Amino acid sequence: MRYGVSVPARVNALGNPADGNEGAHQCICAAIEEFGGAFIEESDELTLEVLERVPGTQQFKTVESETVESEHLEYDGKYDLIKAALNVLKKHSPIFATRLQEQKVKISTWTDIPRLSGLGGSSVLILAVMGALRAFYDLDERIHNDYFIAEITQRAEGKELGITCGFADRYVPLFGDIAYVDFRGKLFHKEVKDEPYATYEKLGNYVAALPLVIASTGVARDSGDVHGAMRPKYLAEYEQYHGSGGEKPFLVRIMEEIGSTAWRGKFALLENDWETFGELMNENHRLVDEMMRYCGFTGGAGPENNLLIEAALDHGALGAKLTGAGARGSVFALARPEKVDDMVAHLARIAEENGLKNSVVRKCKIARKGLTVRQC
Repeated sequence: MRYGVSVPARVNALGNPADGNEGAHQCICAAIEEFGGAFIEESDELTLEVLERVPGTQQFKTVESETVESEHLEYDGKYDLIKAALNVLKKHSPIFATRLQEQKVKISTWTDIPRLSGLGGSSVLILAVMGALRAFYDLDERIHNDYFIAEITQRAEGKELGITCGFADRYVPLFGDIAYVDFRGKLFHKEVKDEPYATYEKLGNYVAALPLVIASTGVARDSGDVHGAMRPKYLAEYEQYHGSGGEKPFLVRIMEEIGSTAWRGKFALLENDWETFGELMNENHRLVDEMMRYCGFTGGAGPENNLLIEAALDHGALGAKLTGAGARGSVFALARPEKVDDMVAHLARIAEENGLKNSVVRKCKIARKGLTVRQC
């Protein structure tokens, strides 16, 4: 028995980074048609494997493979995402822990998502492994439901690996589509079921297509570097304000304003009012850039990001902003529907002229489905 799982990447259209990482407000997010995934099959020993796609094909080749003991797996920089998925699922699911002891497996992961590109790539791989384990071991989906899987993926990265990211990275690739996601009540990252699940409202039936162009700068960045600096500072100001009152501190005020771009943007999205939606994207980006400078990032949202954002706006984009956290990674622009191809060509030219030789610019298509599983 062999299962294959695929999971889409995500972009945060409005409201980031107020997705439970700093402000626990709301976001408008979308899963996009760039994928990572996993295969799982029976094995005599627990085997972890990394695959790489053969260029131009649907085939994969093995990059590295290793057999490991199935007790608590130690993190050593190799297969850490797979190990974290196994460790956390064993912690939260005794039935899985028992079944893993009874039947070992080989788990192989692959990804077409550029590494450290700000598209939620690490979460995608953990979610893919979780989905594969759930299918292979026939875990009760009423208990091991998608909300539960999203939450323990957050703990796998945050608690096991020390990766500080927002909840959108864990919910959006799993549930898919474009959605309004409410993260209120999730600020402190408590244990599972000691805080609410996120509320995930799919909006795809109201949005035929989102005219987005996405540009990965080719400059790798770790969102944890950004969130790891912002989150402690935000929490300190939040606790000071709620303990002593007075005027709202800078980050508390800014994060509320960022979250409000999402609930205001929902009106525009439902009406396909792209002009207003673009204005809110620009406001979201301005606030994030201001917040990052306040938190010590002298380049704000990152010089490469800001270069492409300004180029998109100068070329007629209705809005442009980061896909996730700042510093480097990826940005996207909201083009007029009839100008999408022209915007792709323009941003590709600007990137080349400015020495971003590893940049990739492409249309951004919404992935209506999140995690998918097939028997193969």
